Amino acid sequence: MAGISEFAAKPPKHVPGQKRQPFGRWFVDKGWRHLVGIAAIIFALLPLAYVLSASLNPIGTLTGSNQLFRQFSLDNYTEILTRDGGIYVTWYWNALVISVVSSLATVLLCAMGAYAFSRMRFKGRRTGLLGLLILQMFPQLLMIVAIFLTMIWITDVFPAVGLGTHAGLIMVYLGGALGVNIFLMYGFFNTIPTAIDEAAKIDGAGHARVFFTIMLPLVTPILAVIGLLSFIGFIGEFAIASVLLTDPRDQTLAIGLYQLISGFQSQNWGIFAAGAVLAALPVMILFLLLQRYIAGGLIAGSVK
Repeated sequence: MAGISEFAAKPPKHVPGQKRQPFGRWFVDKGWRHLVGIAAIIFALLPLAYVLSASLNPIGTLTGSNQLFRQFSLDNYTEILTRDGGIYVTWYWNALVISVVSSLATVLLCAMGAYAFSRMRFKGRRTGLLGLLILQMFPQLLMIVAIFLTMIWITDVFPAVGLGTHAGLIMVYLGGALGVNIFLMYGFFNTIPTAIDEAAKIDGAGHARVFFTIMLPLVTPILAVIGLLSFIGFIGEFAIASVLLTDPRDQTLAIGLYQLISGFQSQNWGIFAAGAVLAALPVMILFLLLQRYIAGGLIAGSVK
């Protein structure tokens, strides 16, 4: 049976002398998909190539970058790293710290919430799940005034986590990132048989031991997906960070890069493109490290 299934899984190879499928019929059946795939790849890579070309163009204008890679220079990268005493490096560090801490905290809190909703039965469980899902229909941008006023009040009581602090911004991020992520993890936890944690409880393990030593290793794909998506969202977030972080030394990459092109006569597009290319490196590296978990983490929670 194993041999039959293995044979059936492999497409038959072309036998020499056998008549090939006509090109027209092949194109109608399968060939058009290749054209669509090539067009999609070009559509996705063209903006990236344009930004990279603009970052390597010493002219520093978008009109001078219409011809891709016409000039090659690292002046924009040197300028962005040394500008104003290396303020870009400070923005970069702030963005990395805030994004990493927020992502790790989001993964841990969402995993705890999803475990509770999946494995425990308590009053208000279904209402809580529905409430989390409904709250995510209203993005944090709609509550930006309320968030700002709340942070002013918190500053008067706890200045360490108030307005203008990284800790305060992380708290705001965590408050808006739990709903959909908990719901996504909840579906993934439901795919794990309850017999596993029940057997551990019979051996004397408590909820904490079951959660940290048994459940978390089994849900690694969804943890990687939530961590990656959260990191991408946090490192590029602009609206809330621009309101809560007022000191230039405390601001993040998104705010700092916007300042490079917000002036009427000081739109440094070449430097902006160089900063954008450098800002994309952490996301690209993290994506390459976690790509083997992404497909399984996104689809496994949809099938119980």
